[in-house]
Amino acid sequence: MVTIDLTTPPPPPASFIDAMARRVALTLPELRLVAELAGGAPLPFDLSSGADGTVDAGSLSGRLGKSRGSVEDSAYTDALRTLHDPEDTLRRRGLVTDAGADPGVVGAVGLLATPRLALDIDVAAGATQVKAWHRQAGGAVASLSTCDGIVFELAWFPVDLWTTELARVTAPPEDLPIGTTHVPAHLDVPYALADSVGEALRSGRADLVPVLVARSAGGVVLADGREISGAEAADAVSAVHTESRGRMRILAAEVSERATTSVGVVSWVLLRDGWHSLTPRHDDDGARIAVSRVDPDDLATELAPVLAQVTAPEDTP
Repeated sequence: MVTIDLTTPPPPPASFIDAMARRVALTLPELRLVAELAGGAPLPFDLSSGADGTVDAGSLSGRLGKSRGSVEDSAYTDALRTLHDPEDTLRRRGLVTDAGADPGVVGAVGLLATPRLALDIDVAAGATQVKAWHRQAGGAVASLSTCDGIVFELAWFPVDLWTTELARVTAPPEDLPIGTTHVPAHLDVPYALADSVGEALRSGRADLVPVLVARSAGGVVLADGREISGAEAADAVSAVHTESRGRMRILAAEVSERATTSVGVVSWVLLRDGWHSLTPRHDDDGARIAVSRVDPDDLATELAPVLAQVTAPEDTP
């Protein structure tokens, strides 16, 4: 069994090709055809088809974590119908021949269906939303990602490159400028306070925030252990909600035949100065949440203990 250590830099590649992940863009019909050629391998999301073989937009959009209206459903279905025959386009690109589909593509789709570890990643930043599925088994990882449910990026790479690929997931869009924030680099807040402040702001009752902070059973604490209160605490907790420009959530699970599967979660929020992790914990005062400034390269470090948590003890070297 391969030990997955996302916190240690990978060894130097033996060649230029070894240092790169292989990627291919596939439309949804092409992806479905490749899955059929891979022995009917199931995709990470369910696709319901009508009698004419068209994809039900509602089922796919639900799997992508995005709800479409009837007009958007119609536009989505129309866009799929305008695509060329998938076998013809795959043959023109050399991904399908008389001998079958490209072995690398087939292997990647097969790995998506038979992993040991699975990551479901949902990222929203500004007007962009991306859904990605990372699947790992042995020394290989395959990933599938899309932002519209029509065109997908299929990639496969050695497990040593997983850290680099994870950093790509959290890269903010270029049209989303990075500025300054009113949220400290580290903020430890009672969960009940963070939740109630968010509800007050969503309801247009910002005037209640100072009252909620004053009545909180637990304090608002900075990285150096200093507790803040009053207007300083109210501004800091409020900014976590008002500055939010995006979020990321990763569900991690071990795929096994065990009756019970453990699931771990990593959550980040995108504020004015970049990403901040959201880490829940418990102490004597009850549930709390830590909001800490992170960089995209920190995702692997944050994810490593979650993967260790969901991995079955008997499989851990």
